[in-house]
Amino acid sequence: MTHHRASFRRQSLILLVGMALIGSQAMAQGFNYMQAKGTTISVALNQHPYQAAMLKKIADFTKLTGITVKYTVTPESNYFDKVTTALFSKNGSPDVFMTGIYQSWDYASAGSMEPLDKYMNDSKYTASDWNAKDFFPGVLNAGKWSLKVGTQTGTGSQWVLPLGFESNTLAYNKKYFDANGLKPPTNLTELAALAKKLKGWNGPGSYGLAVRGTREWATIHPGYMTAYTAAGNKDFVVKDNKLVSGVDTPAAIAFTKTWADMIRDGGPPAWSTYTWYQASSDLGAGKAAMLYDADIAAYFQNVPGSSKEAGNIAWTIPPTGPGKVGANEWIWGLGMNASSKNKVAAWLFMQYFTSAPYQTQAAINDATVNPPRASTWANAQFKTTINKASG
Repeated sequence: MTHHRASFRRQSLILLVGMALIGSQAMAQGFNYMQAKGTTISVALNQHPYQAAMLKKIADFTKLTGITVKYTVTPESNYFDKVTTALFSKNGSPDVFMTGIYQSWDYASAGSMEPLDKYMNDSKYTASDWNAKDFFPGVLNAGKWSLKVGTQTGTGSQWVLPLGFESNTLAYNKKYFDANGLKPPTNLTELAALAKKLKGWNGPGSYGLAVRGTREWATIHPGYMTAYTAAGNKDFVVKDNKLVSGVDTPAAIAFTKTWADMIRDGGPPAWSTYTWYQASSDLGAGKAAMLYDADIAAYFQNVPGSSKEAGNIAWTIPPTGPGKVGANEWIWGLGMNASSKNKVAAWLFMQYFTSAPYQTQAAINDATVNPPRASTWANAQFKTTINKASG
């Protein structure tokens, strides 16, 4: 036990030293974190554990750079409406904003996002130890696009730097499943039947399956889109170099009816108002037996001491059917306003909060899973931290 405590202290000290050395190492290499000293930037943040972790280090960032940060935090239900209005006003505020990859396609196509390549590739603006190659390629490249309709992400300019990613999975109350000889469903038919069967599984008000239900974009992208795509359906197809909707096909309509029936029979009574915050909380409170959503939504409920059911939750691959393994991915990242009048300072903010030292300590201390850097996943202390909540 003494050995483990000593090891923990050593690794914590290493991380703290690493954060402290960000500035001094960079200056020795010709890069200076103080190059925008005296600047004030505005930052728009979505209410999220990633945002909460960042706020804890704002003072450290200011001390390192001399840059003052003014920020706003907005719940996800109206966050993107607020950001969209601000960006399209082209008044320069916010300088930096949290964004998903999906939204960045619209923002970048409208000329509202600053391409980041010139900052990433210039040693005047970027420290040599920032190391873009440390990001998982699929996660970093998701924020890169040519802006040509119908082309895949991964080519063109870099628009977004990742803070973390989410894979949509099925989480379930493993303690209850094991005690009652239940196995996780393997396809949508099994999922629908089990969700209906588990109504009242843990007393009055409990139900089978939690999913999002608000009338906004966020409802369809986790479980629904994962299952929709796995069934072979398309949201859009390219015909004659134009995007054409694919949601009105007989197969897509039949799938959506099955999904809606599943929620009616096995979901929460107030489903039409459910955000991810509520769906996640119901799993942790023992109201929902299963959650089809981002893996991290269940992770936050399974951290020791975080909820009533902490330690009883486990994950399985999405119930997509035999031979089909896949999940829709969501990535939270940082983007820069093309109209910003403080672009160097904005870049320094983005660089700091996507650096390996920051992201590793945040993943260990603030549950910012899933971190986008390979070096974080290789960190022994992070492995210990995530294993405690792995189910």
